Amino acid sequence: MVSIEEVQIMLDEIVEEFPPGLFKDLNGGILLLPQIKLHKKSIGEDLYVLGEYRNERISGRYIIVYYGSVNKLYGNLPRNKLKSKLRTIIKHEFTHHLESLAGERDLEIEDERQLYKYIRSKKRPNNNK
Repeated sequence: MVSIEEVQIMLDEIVEEFPPGLFKDLNGGILLLPQIKLHKKSIGEDLYVLGEYRNERISGRYIIVYYGSVNKLYGNLPRNKLKSKLRTIIKHEFTHHLESLAGERDLEIEDERQLYKYIRSKKRPNNNK
């Protein structure tokens, strides 16, 4: 299990890998919050939110990583594999940020497709059990 402090260090290292231009208008930066966050459409409490991109009038643009969710799903991975998962989360949220700046929604639409697949798979009767 990796502490929240160790995850923060990994995130800081990951962020240094990205070119400064990606941070344009990301005025709130990247926040690491301690809680576990379930998706509001989770069925059976198994769909965790690992990260979010937010664009709010008052708070501005920022990325959140949920340590509790990451730890729940990946806390037992070796450090290098956990860092790779964190990198994937950050890249995903940066894509949302860049698309937002460009007025695009491709990743948002893909996320919605994935959510639809998840919901459909949970509601489908499983006769194999």
